[in-house]
Amino acid sequence: MAKERALILGVGDGLSASLARLLHKEGMAVALAARNTDKLSALAEETGAKVYACDAADRDEMAGLFDALDADGMTPELAIYNPSFRVRGPFVELDQDAVEKTLMVCAYGAFLMGQHAAQRMLKAGRGTILFTGASAGVKGYAKSAPFAMGKFALRGLAQSMARELHPQNIHIGHFVIDGGIAKDGDGRGDDAALHPDAIAQSYLQFHRQDRSSWAWELELRPWKETF
Repeated sequence: MAKERALILGVGDGLSASLARLLHKEGMAVALAARNTDKLSALAEETGAKVYACDAADRDEMAGLFDALDADGMTPELAIYNPSFRVRGPFVELDQDAVEKTLMVCAYGAFLMGQHAAQRMLKAGRGTILFTGASAGVKGYAKSAPFAMGKFALRGLAQSMARELHPQNIHIGHFVIDGGIAKDGDGRGDDAALHPDAIAQSYLQFHRQDRSSWAWELELRPWKETF
């Protein structure tokens, strides 16, 4: 039986790395995509993953990524969008170029990946597309308007896609990551941050939900996090 194929876009050393390791352990063929691929060599070797360079907010690079995946026999059955960018500051002082970049990375790039993935999944008759959101997608914080704009747009995209594509056997998921994700040596205790391996388990469980009981959104936070 052919391996299930997964794409992780926006790969770094946190959640994406945990996802790559888990999906590889579960027997999937993994594709890792990021704007800067130099940092991915060790993870790729560990997981047997193929590596692709892609600026998520560039429509030509996204099209090229999926063309390359098709050519390599890696057309994804599971596609995960992790890129994010944020700029903070008083609203009246925000840099307009940085605001535009926030929207392009958080929302437009998600649309591009979602469209390319969905086109292929509809032909295959099945698939899963997952988007990594944040608490900023359900509540706008002071001095963080651009991130709220981007993550609200991401959540709206996922909800709209779910309503359209769930009846066509394409599972859409939006994850509200409400809290900081733990990193080695960051000084946060076990109760203060989400563990990336635990988040990855939730993504896998979501992907494997029986379609008689599909969710479209899941909120994750440390058990002591206020909300």
